[in-house]
This record gives sequence, C-alpha cells and structure tokens, in this order.
Amino acid sequence: MTATNSQSISALQWPDLPAYQQPPWPDAAELEAAVAELRTLPPLVFAGECDQLLAKLGAAAQGNAFVLMGGDCAETFEANTADSIRARLQTVLQMAVVLTYAASVPVVKMGRMAGQYFKPRSNPMETRDGVELYSYFGDAVNSIEFEEAGRRPDAHNLVKAYNASSAALNLVRAFTQGGYADLRQVHSWNQDFVRDSQAGDRYEAMAGDIDRALSFMQACGANPDEFQRVDFYAAHEALSIDYERALTRIDSRTGDPYDVSGHFVWIGERTRQLDAAHVQFAETIHNPVGVKVGP
Repeated sequence: MTATNSQSISALQWPDLPAYQQPPWPDAAELEAAVAELRTLPPLVFAGECDQLLAKLGAAAQGNAFVLMGGDCAETFEANTADSIRARLQTVLQMAVVLTYAASVPVVKMGRMAGQYFKPRSNPMETRDGVELYSYFGDAVNSIEFEEAGRRPDAHNLVKAYNASSAALNLVRAFTQGGYADLRQVHSWNQDFVRDSQAGDRYEAMAGDIDRALSFMQACGANPDEFQRVDFYAAHEALSIDYERALTRIDSRTGDPYDVSGHFVWIGERTRQLDAAHVQFAETIHNPVGVKVGP
C-alpha cells in the first residue's frame, strides 16, 4: 500500500455522526495536531495482509480453519517490552500447534495487541475519597495513576500509541519470520510445559504424538517454509474514532480504504449503534471486521 497523506484526506470524507465512548479531550487544538501527525505516518499493516486474513477467516467460516486470538484486555506502554511481547506470542503459538494437530486444520493466529490502548468507560469521571478526576480511558488517552496531571486526557498519547504499536509489530514480524516461530521450536516449548507443569500431564500423550510426527517428517527430509515461519495478525477494538480515521488509507492497488492501524478491528458492545460513527466506519473500511454482541 502506498497511500499518500493527500490521498487519505481527499478520498475519505467522514459523515458527521455521533461517536460514543470517546474521551473528553480538553484541548481541541491539541487533538487536531495529534490527528494531523497520525495522518502523515506510515501504515502499521498493509492492505494485502488484511486481504490474506479475510480469506483465512472465510476458510474458518466454512469449517476449514480455526481462529485463535489471544492478548490483553488493555495494553499499556509500560508492558510493551520485548519479553512481554515474546511471552504473549509464544503462548499463542504453543496453543496453535496443539489445535492444528488435534483439529487437522490450519489455525489462523491473531494477537489482541499493537493497538489495544483504549478503554470504554461508563462514566467519564471517577471519584475517590471526595476527589473527582477523569476516568482512565487507556494509555492512549491518560494515565492509570489517580492523580490530576496524569488523568488529564493528553492527545499526544495517540502518537505514543502509534509508536508503541509500531514497535510491537516490528518485533512480532521479526519473531514470526526470523526463525523464532519454527514449528520444532514451538513444539519444544510444549514439551517443556508437559515436563514442568502439573497441568502438562493432560497433554503428554499428544505431545508424544506430535514429536513422532515431526521426527518422521524430518527423517523423510521434509522441511517446508511453513515450518520455519508463521503468519500472525494484529487485532484491536476500533474504539477511538479519531485514531482509526487518521490511520485509514487508500490502497493504491484497488482504491479501497483500509484501516492500517491493524489487520482486524472490531466494534464493541457500547459502540455498535447502527446510526453512529463506529458502524459507519466499519462499513467503509475493507479490513475484516468484527462486532461484539452479548456480554
């Protein structure tokens, strides 16, 4: 995707619809400056990757694949470290190996990460011991610490969220394409789990079956590229309309708009009103999208 700033602005005219669960930004000029900067930044994901994910989700809908998503309810800047990202990725990959073997279908691996920096709130204000401050809306808006300066919504955090997401995705791509996600390596982690965990006894027989299958393929000289790298997709709730719209670009191949903040985005329980901005946004973009229904 090679969408320029002018393409993303001129080709996308957003209707004036109500947007629910948006932070109470106290400085409109500060917000506009942050949004303007986001519009100039490179995409975090590419349209072709979103199309690949859509095709895989279609296969899952037909019963020919299994979708696995894992990650945090809300990410924080502090936890956006190499060790934390590696641990989350490792957990998903370990689960995927077991599911692939047990179900005999490909597993579509998705991480609830690299963008999950926003939180919906029932009340924009929080009161403790008679002190009223802004509620915590996620690290992309303000601080979780209950103190006045940190709880003030700061639009500069939107750019920080972009930078944190970019760093996480760069590391995920390095891990998944650079040999860390090699099937034999992931299987060895599962063997360690079986050996060291009390719950591992439940999976010991399956781990043995997988080990024998891998040994057989190795003996036959089978070493396909799929053993050495995996496709891993980033997903998050499209909660902040300002952030998601600013990171929507026109695909140079097709002329279609894509939200390049993540491969897969979803609308939450509190923002799925049919006559409001979030549903209109999801209708516009060509990413695979989800809608949360029910508690």
